[in-house]
Amino acid sequence: MTLRALTDAEARVIAVLLAARPDRERERLRQVPVPRSTYHAVRKRAYEEGWLRDRYIPHPVPLGLPWVTFLVARPFADKAEEFGRAVAQDAGNVVLWSGAQTTLAVIFHPQPSGAQPLLNHIASSRLAAVPWSVTVRVDTPTVPVYFDFEGLWCHLAGLEGTLAYPHGLGGPLDGRDDGEETILSAHQRWAVGELLRRPFVATDQGRGGHLVGPFGLPFSQRKMLLRGWVTHRTLLDPARVPEHRGKSADQVVFISGSPKAAARPEGLFATLTRECRVYPFLFVVGSDRWLLSALGGANPPPPDAQGRRRPVLPTLREYLEGIDILQESAVGFVAQVDHRYDRLLPVESAVGSTKG
Repeated sequence: MTLRALTDAEARVIAVLLAARPDRERERLRQVPVPRSTYHAVRKRAYEEGWLRDRYIPHPVPLGLPWVTFLVARPFADKAEEFGRAVAQDAGNVVLWSGAQTTLAVIFHPQPSGAQPLLNHIASSRLAAVPWSVTVRVDTPTVPVYFDFEGLWCHLAGLEGTLAYPHGLGGPLDGRDDGEETILSAHQRWAVGELLRRPFVATDQGRGGHLVGPFGLPFSQRKMLLRGWVTHRTLLDPARVPEHRGKSADQVVFISGSPKAAARPEGLFATLTRECRVYPFLFVVGSDRWLLSALGGANPPPPDAQGRRRPVLPTLREYLEGIDILQESAVGFVAQVDHRYDRLLPVESAVGSTKG
C-alpha cells in the first residue's frame, strides 16, 4: 500500500513541531501560516500516525552518567537476536535501532570504560563484525547534534532556515548557582524521573502523544527544563513519514572517520549544512573518531549544473580519513529501545517530596 503524500500544511506543522521550542501555542501558530484548526488537526494526526513522538532527554552529567557510548555494528545474521538482547539488557542502553544489517545503540555510563564489558561480550561471543564505537564525555559539546531531524525536514519541505536546529546532548550546564553540585538531589531525581516517564505514563493512560509536551508542568519539573537538566524534544520516525512533493528521506546513512590534524567539527558541520545541504541528525565528536548519521533518498539528487550544491564525499575527505560509510533503508529499522531514558531512573530509586 502506497502512503499518500504529505500536504504543504502538514509539512510546515511537522517542521515547527520538530523544533521543539518552548513557545506557547500562539507563538507556534504565528510561525506556521496555517489556520488554528488545521494546526491542531495535523499535530494530532502526526502523533496518531507515528510520524512524531515526544521524549524528555536528560543531561547525563547530573545523573552521574557523564560518559556516553555510540555503537554502530553489523551483527552476524545468525547472532542478530542475541546481539539485540545483549545490548538491550545493558542498564545504560537508551536507544537501540536494529536494521536488516546495521544496528545503532546509545549507552549512558558513569565511567569511560562503562561500555567495555558489553563490547568485550560482543567480541568474545562473535556477535557482530568489528563495530564502530565512539565514547565521549558529554560535559562539553562532544555531541552537537542528537537525533535532531529539523534541519533535514525543513530542507525536504522546502522551508527557509530552521528554528532550533541543531539540538545536541549534554554540553556545559547553564543556570547553576555558584557552588551548586551538578549531581541531582533526591527531590530533583524525582522531578527528572517524572519527566522521563511522562510520555510512557501518557500512553498507559490512553492520552495522545501530542498532549505530553511541557505546558502545565509542576514547578519542580519546569525548573529542571529551565536549568537544562532535561530537554523536551520531538523526534521523527523516518520510516513512517510519507513523502512530500515527491521527496523522502528513506535511507539511513552512517559515516565514521578519524579527524585530520587541523579538522574542526564546527567547520565540517557548517560546510555540510550550508554548502552540501546535508543535515546530520547525529554528530558525535570523539578524540580519535567522529560519527555522523543522516537521512537521504534512495536515489541521489542529480548533479547541480550551477554548482550550488557542494559534493559530500570530497567534503568529508577534507576533514576525515579512514572513512567508513554504511547505508540502509529506514523502513528496515525497528526501535527495540526507543529513547527510554526512564530506564536510567527506575521508579524504585526515585524519591518524591512536597518540598524541594
